[in-house]
Amino acid sequence: MRVLLIGARGYVGSAVAEHLSALGHEIVALERPGTGTGTGTGTSAYEIRTGDLADPASLTAAVTSDIDAVINLATPSGDVAVDAAAVTALTDPLRGTGKPFVYTSGVWVLGATDDADETTPTNPIPIVGYRPDIERQVLALADTDVRAAVIRPGIVHGRGGGIPALLVDLARKHEAPTVVADRSVVWPMVHIDDLADLFAKVVDAAPAGAVWHGISQPAVSVAELAAAAGRAAGVCGETKVWPLDQARAELGATFADALALSQTVTGQAGIDQLNWEPKGPDVISDLTTGSYR
Repeated sequence: MRVLLIGARGYVGSAVAEHLSALGHEIVALERPGTGTGTGTGTSAYEIRTGDLADPASLTAAVTSDIDAVINLATPSGDVAVDAAAVTALTDPLRGTGKPFVYTSGVWVLGATDDADETTPTNPIPIVGYRPDIERQVLALADTDVRAAVIRPGIVHGRGGGIPALLVDLARKHEAPTVVADRSVVWPMVHIDDLADLFAKVVDAAPAGAVWHGISQPAVSVAELAAAAGRAAGVCGETKVWPLDQARAELGATFADALALSQTVTGQAGIDQLNWEPKGPDVISDLTTGSYR
């Protein structure tokens, strides 16, 4: 397939591009006008097209007839009208073709939960407040013969990046393992390479109108994560609780609240229906002996 990938320079997007390319797919990276090539994630290895999520016409122009699939891994703009228009622009050329369109959401749309799967109703926290509306817009495209899908990754780890890297930085800064607000919080996690493989399986074979959770560990103790991050940072001692008001002042209220969110979420549908087989290291091993050391 020739896959148009929006966000190929990002943390997850670069891994998805690499994995799809290794499987024999041809990556066409969509980048904003004026974005340099040949740096960072190596998108210079792929064909580059230009487009801007705030310019719907440029998005539609990028989805030419030779494009077999579109994956949107772009960071949301924060404006529901802009993001909704971008989805429409990217998918108008796909209507009636049966080609796949994959939209990247996240498990924060579920809110606080201790037993969620792909059928659980959304209850988004403020940082992702309008994203369920975009999810519904995407899934409705199944009625127009677009093989539309939504992937909700858990907290992504691996390759030394993502939110676990923030925990390592916090441990260094506070000179102790550090959690935001509450030691009892748990997070659903996924290794970045396993998540990239789920994207590939959804593009290849997922039915239209489905939601998939990219999660291999449904509930990892953030206190244990913080302790492992401390070891990666070379600090030890008792885990420090960073008061929420202080974290909000430094990180921003909505992001700090997201870090304090406790969720248990499964990703069993992909395992059962798409033969997804997560094989990456668990996050504690990754922090203590893997990519964060």
